[in-house]
Amino acid sequence: MTDTSAKATVGIGLIGSGFMGRCHANAFAAAPGLFDLPATPVKAMLADATEEIAQSGASALGFERATADWRSLITDDAVDIVAITAPNVLHEPMALAAIAAGKTVYCEKPLSTTAASARKMTEAAEAAGVVTSVGFNFLRNPMIALARDLIASGEIGEVTGFRGRHAENYMASPDAPHSFRTDPQGGGALADIGSHIISLARHLLGPIAEVTAECRTIYPDRPVAVGAAERRPVEVDDMTHALVRFESGVSGSLEANWAATGRTMDLSFEITGSRGAIAFSQEHMNDLMVYSGSGAGAGYRRIEAGPSHPPYDRFCPAPGHQLGFNDLKVIEVAELIAAHAANGSCMPDFREALMVQETVEAMQEASNTRGWVRL
Repeated sequence: MTDTSAKATVGIGLIGSGFMGRCHANAFAAAPGLFDLPATPVKAMLADATEEIAQSGASALGFERATADWRSLITDDAVDIVAITAPNVLHEPMALAAIAAGKTVYCEKPLSTTAASARKMTEAAEAAGVVTSVGFNFLRNPMIALARDLIASGEIGEVTGFRGRHAENYMASPDAPHSFRTDPQGGGALADIGSHIISLARHLLGPIAEVTAECRTIYPDRPVAVGAAERRPVEVDDMTHALVRFESGVSGSLEANWAATGRTMDLSFEITGSRGAIAFSQEHMNDLMVYSGSGAGAGYRRIEAGPSHPPYDRFCPAPGHQLGFNDLKVIEVAELIAAHAANGSCMPDFREALMVQETVEAMQEASNTRGWVRL
């Protein structure tokens, strides 16, 4: 980190300039204007698959330099934080190289393609003492923080049940083509989007101790490309239903489904308690539904996100004006930079992402064995 007359700067090295790369770049640009950061991010270098793609991405996203060699980005003295938005299969070698170079590592989810790989990355990071963060940015929603506070305060009494779902429709057609998502290393619907509802469940109710599940492939084959006549077998799940038992004793269910006709972003949960309940869906991400009362006066009330739910107030002084997906990424980046400056923790870190990955694989094992699997 380099000192200036006003404030320290922190050099950002971004690997990948696709959709998630653009989200990261936008967040690093926006965070200093919205948060009182201990250091100002400087977009030092961008790496991508070719020099042409890297140069184009660097120009569009405001990075000072570009390279087709991600290794040179990691070892560059101007880079303090390595942000990885490359394909999942590359997360391990990139993260391990960044850890070896002593850099803070900010990796998109999933952490890797297998729990064994994620564990290798986690143990290396912990041994080196570097700061890590994984991009489960839905956890940064102020309404999720409110839900967690309500549970911890006893507002809904003793938690008795959990129902969680992440359902989208982008693979609902049998003619939706193969992609990195349907590659076995992509992990299917459970690993791709199910990891989000698993991370939310753990964030709200703590560790999951035991699971059983059914992983189902709805469409046995898909086109090799858009409009192609050739079709290739599908080896991953389109839909998974799981029963879970938390370490606390609470039980519940989880669903991951990328072929849910009519659903665009149903990352949702309902938590029941002895005195109340909480319900949420990312499709209405600025609302939290809370059930309370008794008799004729009982019912759900809608709590609307506003400046009393930090850090909403950093974006807008008035309620009802709504935060969005990219705002959650800005919050995530602000917390990352604070952790980097303090050499502290930034949850979810590699260890937490490993626990999510292990839960995914336990569900896959349970589906194969038709039994319960302990974590």
